Amino acid sequence: MDTLFVINAVFNTGQIVATRGVFNLACENPEFAQFIQKSLNRHVKGDWGDVDDEDKQTNDQALKQGTRLLSAYNDDRFPKNGVASIWVITEADRSATTILFPDEY
Repeated sequence: MDTLFVINAVFNTGQIVATRGVFNLACENPEFAQFIQKSLNRHVKGDWGDVDDEDKQTNDQALKQGTRLLSAYNDDRFPKNGVASIWVITEADRSATTILFPDEY
């Protein structure tokens, strides 16, 4: 998997990391790696993806208050254990952003 990068982030991501499961699939599947990159770019621009309206509002508040940010992105091309989702979580202190499968939380 190539290095992930962000453009025009609206907040500091800190170190960008992925869990072993996400990393391994990205190494095996270039389309999944592209999906991760697109999802990360959406996250850093404040597009929280496939979370409900309450979670979107929570994230909008978290931007102002400096608390944890959680986005979810779905793509049916990449089911893992029946779940075609990844989560992107930026820690409250903005030290790290982690890309993971929900079952790895």
